[in-house]
Amino acid sequence: MSALKGLLGELVTDVDALVLFSPSGSYYDRARDATDEGDVELIVVAAENAVGADAFVELPLEFAEVTERVRFGLEGALDNEYLTDGDVVACATAVFDDGADTISRVRVDAERHSGIYDLFVNSRADPAVIRDVLDVVIELGQKGQKGKPVGALFVVGDAGKVMNKSRPLSYNPFEKSHVHVGDPIVNVMLKEFSRLDGAFVISDSGKIVSAYRYLEGSAEGVDIPKGLGTRHMAAASITRDSSSIAVVLSESDGLVRAFKGGELVLELDPEAY
Repeated sequence: MSALKGLLGELVTDVDALVLFSPSGSYYDRARDATDEGDVELIVVAAENAVGADAFVELPLEFAEVTERVRFGLEGALDNEYLTDGDVVACATAVFDDGADTISRVRVDAERHSGIYDLFVNSRADPAVIRDVLDVVIELGQKGQKGKPVGALFVVGDAGKVMNKSRPLSYNPFEKSHVHVGDPIVNVMLKEFSRLDGAFVISDSGKIVSAYRYLEGSAEGVDIPKGLGTRHMAAASITRDSSSIAVVLSESDGLVRAFKGGELVLELDPEAY
């Protein structure tokens, strides 16, 4: 048994921080007592700061996969400057019940910072809606349209203003409907319509307001990386002129990019996600 304790103890030996995911009050108190010498940072990642932690990272969504939960929480801790590049952290999470039953040892890699935490936490739209849109776009990026690469543009949030700054390219199949992104049947429709020109417009709450919209935002003053085309320019422009975010799937390089406030804030490879 002593050998087993020694082996497991390596998970928390010489760590820079202990990250607790949605801990109970009693578990947090024990962890605070164990780290009260100040050489290990204690960070709580949860939907709300129910334990009164000094270092707190908001978790706006439930993540079924532990790896996604940990990745998101650590990115939030980086954004809040609780962690720095190269820090070694022990993450206590719950997999099988409400108590912490899993410990992961992770080295923080700032180069893998994607921008996804800021996108979820500091956007106008509901975080669950943003996740549903990303899921659709990532799946499109992985599978394409009938096996062929496809481009797509989704504008999420501040739908009224987005509609005022755009015009229809064709009949809107979602006019007067009350369907929401995230519905599996609706997502099949979205993937089918994505092969046609124009942007999808999604409300803050996830209602699909329109398809086939031509975005009329001005490109003046918009600075996007070289090599990105008109779809990305339109995404940057509309997010500069509204409180929306835009998620773009590039047909040429297959990458998913998100824009907010006129700037590129997220870039990821669907195949590696």
